[in-house]
Amino acid sequence: MNKSKLLVMLVAALALTDAVFAQQGKPKTDPKTKDNLQEKSGNVAEEDIEVLDVEAYKPKPVDTTQGLAIIGFGSCNKVNLPQLWADVNANGPNLWVWLGDIIYADTSDMKALAAHYKRLKTNPEYKKMRSKAQVIGVYDDHDYGINDGCKDYPFKKGAKKCLMDFLDVPMNSPLRKREGAYQSYTFGSGNQRIKIIVMDTRYFRDPLEPDPTKQRRYIPNMDGTMLGEAQWKWLENELRNSKANLNILCSSVQVLSDEHPHEKWGNFPNQRKRLLQLIAQTKPKNLLILSGDRHMTEVSKMELQGLSYPLYDFTSSGMTHVRSGTSEPNKFRVGDMIVKKNFGILKIYWVNDKPVVTMQARGPKNELYQEITVKY
Repeated sequence: MNKSKLLVMLVAALALTDAVFAQQGKPKTDPKTKDNLQEKSGNVAEEDIEVLDVEAYKPKPVDTTQGLAIIGFGSCNKVNLPQLWADVNANGPNLWVWLGDIIYADTSDMKALAAHYKRLKTNPEYKKMRSKAQVIGVYDDHDYGINDGCKDYPFKKGAKKCLMDFLDVPMNSPLRKREGAYQSYTFGSGNQRIKIIVMDTRYFRDPLEPDPTKQRRYIPNMDGTMLGEAQWKWLENELRNSKANLNILCSSVQVLSDEHPHEKWGNFPNQRKRLLQLIAQTKPKNLLILSGDRHMTEVSKMELQGLSYPLYDFTSSGMTHVRSGTSEPNKFRVGDMIVKKNFGILKIYWVNDKPVVTMQARGPKNELYQEITVKY
C-alpha cells in the first residue's frame, strides 16, 4: 500500500472517531425505552463488565492525612468540547470533586461509557490536574446512562462500576461493595479537619412523572425518596458524628433553589424538608452545600431555623456548555446568576480554628466571575 492511500485511510478513521464522540450529547437511550431495557437485561452484574482499561486503572485509596486549602469542583463536561483544565490547574487545587455529568454518554453500552471516561482521563491537562490533586465524586444522569435517570435504570450497577474505575477506587474498597456511589472523607487533623460528604441522588431515587400541563417539567413526588433509607441512615450518621470543623455536603442537583422547573431536591418536597431538618437536628459544624447540574453558576443562602450559621448552596455547572436562559427566580440567591462556562473553587484558611471560606466562580482564561467569602 502506498503512502498516499495509507494517509487517506488514516484521515478517514480519525474523522469517524470524532463523529462517534460528537454524538455524546445526544441520548442513545431514550427514556421511553426504559421498560424494554428492563425486560432485556434486569440489573447488569458488575463483574460482567470489563472497563479496567480506563487509562491504565491504578487503584489508589484517597489520602486523607493531608489538609485542604483549595478545593475545585464542577459538573456538566462534554469531552468533545474545549476543556477548562488548564484554568483549573492555574488555581492549584488539592482536591477536585465531580458533581456529575463528568461525561455525556447517555448509553446502556458500558464499554461506550468507559470509552468516554477514557477520553477525559487521557486529556493532558486533566492528567496534569490528577498528578497534583486527588479526585473524588459522583455521577449525575448523563454519566449514569440515561437523562433524568433514577433507581429504575437497569444498567446502574455497570454505571457505578465505570465511575469507580474512572476514579481509581481500589477493588477492596467498601465503596465498591455497597449499593450506590455515596461516600465521605475527612481530610486533615486536629481542629482544622474538613469532611466531604458526597450523596448519590440517582441510584435510589424514585421516578418522577412529567407534568401534562407543561407548566413545569415534573409533578412533585410527595411520597418518593431521593436517597433510599440505607443512604439516609448513613447520611445521618455522617452528619451527627462528624468531628470536622468544616463540612461540605455534595449533591448533583440543587438543594436550596426550588422555584425553577428542572431537576432539584424540590421535586421531592418532603425529602428536601427531611434533609434540611436533618441538618438542623444534627448540627454539623459549619456545613456548606455544593451542587451542579444547572448549566450556570450561583450561590444560594438560607437562614435555617435551628442552625447557628447561614446555610449556603454553591452551584457550579457547565464546564463546557451552558443553558440558553439567563435569568430565573431564586429567592435564596445572593450575588448573581452567571450563565457562562464555569467551575467552582473553594479557598479555605483558618482563624483560631474557625474556617474562612471564599467561594469563587471561574471560567475560561481563569476569569473570576464572582467571589463570596463566608467567615464561620
